[in-house]
Amino acid sequence: MTSQLLFTLAQAAAAGDAPPAWMQFLPLVAMVGVFWFLILRPQMKRQKELQNKIGGIKKGDQVLTGGGFLAKVLKVDEHYVDLELGPNVKVKALKSTIADVVPPLGSSAAND
Repeated sequence: MTSQLLFTLAQAAAAGDAPPAWMQFLPLVAMVGVFWFLILRPQMKRQKELQNKIGGIKKGDQVLTGGGFLAKVLKVDEHYVDLELGPNVKVKALKSTIADVVPPLGSSAAND
């Protein structure tokens, strides 16, 4: 009986040295935090900047479409944009298919 009691006490003492259960989840929480700040947050910032650019499109701007065409904006509606791809080549495109607003040709690049 004494050996059984000592065995039970030894198990209880060993279990008391174990870290709390919430400490096992700490690495997962840290990985989610790193994922958020290194991947998701910058992507959301870039997407917000693009939405602001697309929302500010006006007649005369040069845009890059999702298909890779450079075009001049002729008219802007709520959902559509009339574009001129070349002389006498006009198309209507969804605003959501515009990939970027290209700065005017007269401006220099930031690294020049």
